[in-house]
Amino acid sequence: MLGIKQEALAITLGEDWSQKRVSLMEQKETIENNLLEQVAAIFKIPVEAIENLDEEQAVNIIANTFHTNDNATVGIGGNSGNGDDDNRIFHPIDKLVQLHEEKITLYERMLKEKDDIIDRLEN
Repeated sequence: MLGIKQEALAITLGEDWSQKRVSLMEQKETIENNLLEQVAAIFKIPVEAIENLDEEQAVNIIANTFHTNDNATVGIGGNSGNGDDDNRIFHPIDKLVQLHEEKITLYERMLKEKDDIIDRLEN
């Protein structure tokens, strides 16, 4: 949802991490508290946004707490209030549309993979 790639997260987590290990972590039902806190800190979001990951709710939590690297708050529909007009602005509606499009793409890919598997089984 934040556009952070697994490889970038792996690098930030440290030497022991790889893109594959991050991918495996994402698939787990539960994650150790200290790791969850570390990931939340990297994303600059509350742990609750990860624990209660419901796309719409997470977007709202992130929209209310997400900060840019220069510590300027990313607002909804306005600048951060620090006088810089070129700050990034987080628009939850745009993010929801993007998530919806990504979900459609994922479903299409899953359907194609299912059809490929069925074709292979029939052959």
